[in-house]
Amino acid sequence: MSDLPPGWVKHTSSRTGKEYYYNSVTKESRWEHPGLTGGKTSGGRNGGNGDQVQVLHILVKHTGSRNPKNYKGETITRSKDEARKRLDEIINELHNASDLESTFRHIAKDKSDCSSGQRGGDLGMFGRGAMQKAFEEASFALNVDEMSKVVDSDSGLHVILRIA
Repeated sequence: MSDLPPGWVKHTSSRTGKEYYYNSVTKESRWEHPGLTGGKTSGGRNGGNGDQVQVLHILVKHTGSRNPKNYKGETITRSKDEARKRLDEIINELHNASDLESTFRHIAKDKSDCSSGQRGGDLGMFGRGAMQKAFEEASFALNVDEMSKVVDSDSGLHVILRIA
């Protein structure tokens, strides 16, 4: 007999080996036992305003990006179609990776136009309202250890890997 409330199951993160809890009804995930009060959630598909997620991302900017310069200050000259092709190549490389997070971090350092690339694309923990809408929605829609398809924001084109 489970000590978990209805709808909750225990999972183990393939990235960290740490156990977390997932509600298949609300799509919420959290590190703390769901029976504990005041536990901080780690996000989820239908989470509330207090939810937080942590993601890695790779940004490929294009001439139509809000600020068409990379973190080094270099002007971006690629078209949106060229940016999509570049990101599609990156995503294909990630799909073939034996260690997704490690490969993602390595590629982010080498190919991301965002300064977070120097941290392996890690944006740290963030809640709702902190990022551009398309990016936020995609981040919160992912499960832990799940990678997005191409996400189009005002900043450019992203691929996102949720890690918490």
